[in-house]
Amino acid sequence: MMVFKVLPTMTKAKCGVALSCLALLAGGQAAAQGLRLPGESGRGPALTAPFGAPASSPSSSSGSGATSSPGGTSSSRIQLGDAIVAIVNSDVITRRELDGRVQTALATLARQQIPAPDRNTLERQVLERMIVEKTQLQEAAQLGIRIDDMQLDRAINRIAEQNHVTVSQMRDQIEREGVPFSVYREDLRQELTLLRLRERAVDSQIQVSEPEIDAYLAEEHEAAPSEMTLAQILVRVPEGSSSDMVARLRRKAEALLEQLRNGADFARLAAASSDGEEALRGGDLGTRPADRWPSLFVEAVSQLSPGGISEIIQSGNGFHILKLVDRKSIGGPGSPAMPVQQTHARHILIRPTAVLSSEQARERLVNIRQRIVQGGANFADMARQYSNDASAPQGGDLGWLSPQETVPEFERAMDALKPGEVSEPIQSPFGWHLIQVIERRTQDVGRERQRQAARQALFQRKLDQLYEDWARELRDKAYVEIRLGDSPSENPS
Repeated sequence: MMVFKVLPTMTKAKCGVALSCLALLAGGQAAAQGLRLPGESGRGPALTAPFGAPASSPSSSSGSGATSSPGGTSSSRIQLGDAIVAIVNSDVITRRELDGRVQTALATLARQQIPAPDRNTLERQVLERMIVEKTQLQEAAQLGIRIDDMQLDRAINRIAEQNHVTVSQMRDQIEREGVPFSVYREDLRQELTLLRLRERAVDSQIQVSEPEIDAYLAEEHEAAPSEMTLAQILVRVPEGSSSDMVARLRRKAEALLEQLRNGADFARLAAASSDGEEALRGGDLGTRPADRWPSLFVEAVSQLSPGGISEIIQSGNGFHILKLVDRKSIGGPGSPAMPVQQTHARHILIRPTAVLSSEQARERLVNIRQRIVQGGANFADMARQYSNDASAPQGGDLGWLSPQETVPEFERAMDALKPGEVSEPIQSPFGWHLIQVIERRTQDVGRERQRQAARQALFQRKLDQLYEDWARELRDKAYVEIRLGDSPSENPS
């Protein structure tokens, strides 16, 4: 089965030309602070769309032509007689939406050869995932976060490019797998919306200091790097739970662990009983270098062999039972020499707006270029006066750029310039740019890359817990009324 994947993510590198997922796919604005922070999506929306099943969003069940709006259920998707199965604040989730998502979950479990739980259990598992999504989409709507058609088209073009196919070929393949392309588009729009929300609400709160990096590198210097594949069963503890509630949930976790000790299948039990977002993947958390897992998880499985099950561990999110699926070495420590050609560049960015069309933005840069090339105006002064980028106060200076550190459109134009030359206006996902190359050099970036990898690892450790806390808080403060079964229930744990 073929999968269309988007590019890996980075955040907040070189302002309006950084290869961040949001900036790259959704045209988001990144701050020009010279930081090379990571942005691996970790938990949260996964920007992949497998053939044969729509991405997990309510729009998947609505059929062709449906449109999704962050935070709301489009009236076009609620038909006469379509029962409401849950109320989430001022929104609803319908039986039609739930049934569609259950069918997607069944197909996903079948592809992964994970036995499905009984229908009632599966419905409640899927509905809880939909409720969590709904609370996040509502938050995105309140913050004014939306992905317009131009941003969505740009994302689709980039996904097709990443997979070495045309958009037309990509559309044909998706529809051959039984997914209307309109549904694929709206699923991707929702995933990008959720990712942009997460970056604003969670990623932006994470800081990794230079002393933290120094301490991390000192600690890891003698350790042989390895990567681990983990799965989990999570018994979530709602915020503000009483001591009696915590004790009851602890007993539930102990009963699940006992079943595992007696030979129960981990993936099947996770699908039926875990409160984690990955429950319907059999609890699969994926594979990553050991130093990018939370320290709590690493310690819990440190003495296990592949296939082993941890004791119960408690975090701010609840009680976890971990399975070490696999562990393997990925090479020794050190920072090998990595000589690369770097470019010192600056740019002027004009972003199209509601009152400034794309063509008008380009024309403005044409005029600015004429003033620089023919009239002797200073590039840095023009950047300070006209650029819409956060680098404007520095005269548009982006510092030293390594290969693949900027979006392809920008890098191709920059690489074609000689020092001192100014490009014609070029378009990127961020808008229109003028680029000037100041100088070039060959630099060993091995140590820099080592520090960048350390920053990414520390960022990922912090991200997992912060994201879980944020998502749980949104869910716990929402008004939720579930109408499955004979009687409604409010805010179930």
